[in-house]
Amino acid sequence: MYDHYSFEEATAYQIELAKQLKFQPLHKMETIAGADISFNKDSSTMYAGIVMLTYPGMVLKSFALATYETNFPYKPGFLGFKEVPALLKVWELIGHKPDVVVLDGNGILHPRRMGVASHFGILANQATIGCAKSLLYGENHVPENKKLSTSAINSHGETLGFALRTKINCAPVFVSAGHLITADQSLAILKNCVGNYRIPEPTRMAHNVVNDFRTGKLKAGFHEVSAPLTLF
Repeated sequence: MYDHYSFEEATAYQIELAKQLKFQPLHKMETIAGADISFNKDSSTMYAGIVMLTYPGMVLKSFALATYETNFPYKPGFLGFKEVPALLKVWELIGHKPDVVVLDGNGILHPRRMGVASHFGILANQATIGCAKSLLYGENHVPENKKLSTSAINSHGETLGFALRTKINCAPVFVSAGHLITADQSLAILKNCVGNYRIPEPTRMAHNVVNDFRTGKLKAGFHEVSAPLTLF
């Protein structure tokens, strides 16, 4: 989908996509999804997964898995070009779409406001939230060492996201609106998704599922879950 793009062309495309960003509150929150990618080093195969959970109960109801081939290189700030095509392929397998999708990466907390969550959100016309494990962009004041403490992440006086402390004595995660949701609501929702781990449940479960998919423990396709899976 993007293999023929140069980084200059990718930058121009991000700037154009960012003009489509919309931020509005969600009025219904009953289901939430987590999305993640796994791949072997030096391989062109992306293993993509999306898990569907109840909200705020965090009960896993279903998940979808697919592979996608890409040779687009990894470079910070351009993750969407490597991962979004694979995630869109998985997205097609899901009949009843969730109210919001949390992606392992940034939303507008990005130099051009176009992290993987914003990129996917626009192309899927879906409310999305970015939840990154490391800070890509912006000025961060470290939150207090208390669970669910937060600090705003700013750039040139504008708040683009938040650092969220999900565990005491553990590095924060970085939350930002992706598309069709507000910054404050993104943070409030992610706080409700925090369990006993550093990574909030939607993307933590997605991470587990795609790793099991990559190692052959799970098969491609859409899967309903009638009982809890032992891998969680």
